This record gives sequence, C-alpha cells and structure tokens, in this order.
Amino acid sequence: MKISKNIWFVFACCLLVGQVKAQSNLLQSGPMVGYSTMKEVLLWVQTKKAAKVHFKYWEVKKPTQKLTTESMTTTKKMGFVAKIVAEVSQGKKYNYELYINDQLVKRPYPLRFQSQTLWQYRTDPPPFKFAFGSCTFVNEKEVDRPGRPYGGEYFIFKTIADQKPDFMVWGGDNIYLREVDWNSRTGIIHRYTHTRSLPELQALWGGVHHYATWDDHDFGPDNSDASFWNKELTTEMFKLFWGNPNYGVAGGISGTFAWNDVQFFMMDDRYFRSSPDDKLNTPQLLGDHQIEWLIEALKYSRASFKFVVIGSQVLNNKDFSKSRWAENYSTYPAEQKKLLKAIKDANIPGVIFLTGDRHHTELSKLTEGTNYPLYDVTISPFTSGSAGERARKEKNTIRVPNTYVGIRNFALMEVAGPRLDRVLTIKVMDNKGKEMWQYKIKARDLRPKRK
Repeated sequence: MKISKNIWFVFACCLLVGQVKAQSNLLQSGPMVGYSTMKEVLLWVQTKKAAKVHFKYWEVKKPTQKLTTESMTTTKKMGFVAKIVAEVSQGKKYNYELYINDQLVKRPYPLRFQSQTLWQYRTDPPPFKFAFGSCTFVNEKEVDRPGRPYGGEYFIFKTIADQKPDFMVWGGDNIYLREVDWNSRTGIIHRYTHTRSLPELQALWGGVHHYATWDDHDFGPDNSDASFWNKELTTEMFKLFWGNPNYGVAGGISGTFAWNDVQFFMMDDRYFRSSPDDKLNTPQLLGDHQIEWLIEALKYSRASFKFVVIGSQVLNNKDFSKSRWAENYSTYPAEQKKLLKAIKDANIPGVIFLTGDRHHTELSKLTEGTNYPLYDVTISPFTSGSAGERARKEKNTIRVPNTYVGIRNFALMEVAGPRLDRVLTIKVMDNKGKEMWQYKIKARDLRPKRK
C-alpha cells in the first residue's frame, strides 16, 4: 500500500512538471514592459497559440503582497498578443511574473517595472536614464537577399540591458519588413514575431520600459511614403506590437509621453509623407496637421527637455534629393523651414531632435537662424549593416566634430540636476559598451534669450 502511494505521488509530480513545461513552451516572446505612468503600467506578451495569460506583481519591498492583473485570451488574428494593464502606486519599483493557462512561466532573468514618481510641487525631479537608437535587422536566411547577412552582433541588446536604463526609445526601423511580408497580415505578424522573439532581446524586453516610433522599414518597403497601399495594416500592427500610451494623436502612429520632467513627442515621418519631387503639392514629410499639433503641444509643454523623435534626420543639411539610398528633412526644404521657423517664432525652449535611419551616428548642431542651439542626435544602427566610413565625408556642415560613428552602437542618455538646472548627458557606446563619445547639454542653454 505504501509503495502504491509513492508511485502515485511520483506520477502526480511528473504530471505537474509536465503541465508547467507545457505552458512555458507556449511562450513565443516577451514578456515586455510598455509605458509607465503614476497609476498604471502596460505589460505585453505573445504566445504560440491561443492561451489565457495574466500577470502577478508586487512592490520590491513587499514581496508577500502580490497583486494580479486581469486575464486575457490571445487569438490568432491578433498575433497571439496580449496587452494587459497593471494598476500601480506612484513612485514604486515592482517585480512581476507571467502565468499562461494559470501556470507560472519562469524566466531566467529579472522581470521588473516601475511607476513614475509624483515629484511635482514636492521635490526636484528624480534623475533617470534611457537608451536610444534605431535600425534592428534580424536575419532570416530563407527570405533575405543572398550573400553576406545584413544583420548581426545581436549581443548589443544585452549590453544595453546591462546599463540598466529606466526605459528605451526605439527610433524607427525596429523591424525590417521583407518582400514576403508587407502585402499581408500574416507576413507582417510573422516579421514582428520573428524579430520580437530574438533570444538576445528577451531580458531587455522584460526589465526595461519600451516606447517606439517607426520609419520606412516598419511602415512598408524601403523609402516608402503615404502612397503605400497597406499602411492601415502596418499601422494596426505597430500599435499591436508596441506599448506606447497613445497613438494617432496627430494621425498615423504619432503620440507623446512624459518621464519625470521630460516630454517625448513621437512623430510619424511616413504616414503623411509625399515624394520630394511632388509636382502637384508642396512636398511634405510630416504634413501640416502633424506640424500644427507638434507646435501647439511644444508650446503647452513645461518640460525641461522636449525630445522630438523622428525616424528621419531633421537638421543634417546635406541635400539627398538626387540620392537613391539616403533621405533626410533637407529634401523637403519648404516644410523643414516651416517647422524650424515655427519653433523659433513661438519661443519654445528645450527642443532636441532624436533621429535614426542613417546607419551611422552623429550629433548635428544648428545655430544659424535659431533662438538657441538646436541639436539633432542621430543614433544608428543597432544590428543592421553600418555605414562604416561611407558617410563620414558627407557634407553635413553642422556636424559636431568627433561625433561620427560608423559602427553598430547605441546612446545612453542621462537627465539629472535640480529642477531649474537640468543637464542632459549623451553617451554613445559601441555594441560592447565602450564609450565612443560624450556630450552634455544644459537645459538653461536651450532657452530663447530675453530681449
């Protein structure tokens, strides 16, 4: 009789282990942490087939007081993706865990998030740091162009995670839609799933908050514009696979978010974009409506730094109108002038552009015709092919000396200091974490001079 009970006990244990393993095998990618506010945080996860998912989470200092999110069942039409809100208290750090079909799915790295702090009218804003960059190509041999793989050195994402940024801003070309992808829902979901599932990305997804805008390769074919026939579908899929707090504020995937005393304006440089040689209308990159919203939002903002995030370079003054491989705002001179003049005329302080796309990194500084120095921080690429020395001699006459980087890299940006004297420190690092250059910008230096 005792032997029989032991056999049943062993059998039950094996059955339980099998169930837990089965649920772990249902995890496709993630979990990923999306936006953070003082009251809620977004959690994202993708399963391999339809499954019920939920999360448990707790304050780091109160590990026995676990909270539980609502449950959601993933579906094929929505890429087996679940986006679930965790209700939080302000200014807290949390750990969390994932459950699939009510079974705990353990991950071999920390799962954590944080709520933002209610500092206003109480203290100086807390210091923080965020990672920024663009251009993530993940090879898929079966559908990629023959020859040398275009992507590589995926360990950059571990390097970024090791820096422990509070959040990360993805500056576009976060995936590369291929010819087999952009014509169908199935293809677009496959591309997002393939990139999102990269093993080297999982720890970064799970422990850092993520925000994103896009560029041509997330939107459609190379250098695509508003004429792209499937842009409504790629817009839907972008919203599904990212965790921004809002979309379409000014149309497309545009939006905004704040972190402490800093505000980000996530612009859409594709949805409204026309050809630079448009003969019927004035060529546009952002479009009138988006620019009007941006200027009004910048005027209203009280942020120390106002980061305008755009997939395409804004200030690089090299004219690419006759180029087949490069783009920037200078190929839309009338609209570029309109935007910069509007910022100047409205006396808007603290504006900095964050851009990507170019497969090299550089800092541009415009002082002519402005109320204060305007900066364009271009960071590229993460894992896509790098420009090497090709663009070093490019005639961008406002490039800050010694800021050109032609290898895979990322930026770590830190904001610190008293409320009235905030300082941004930009650190550009190679994919192994070696610092390439550093540059400091004081918020007080980005203010129009009083007349």
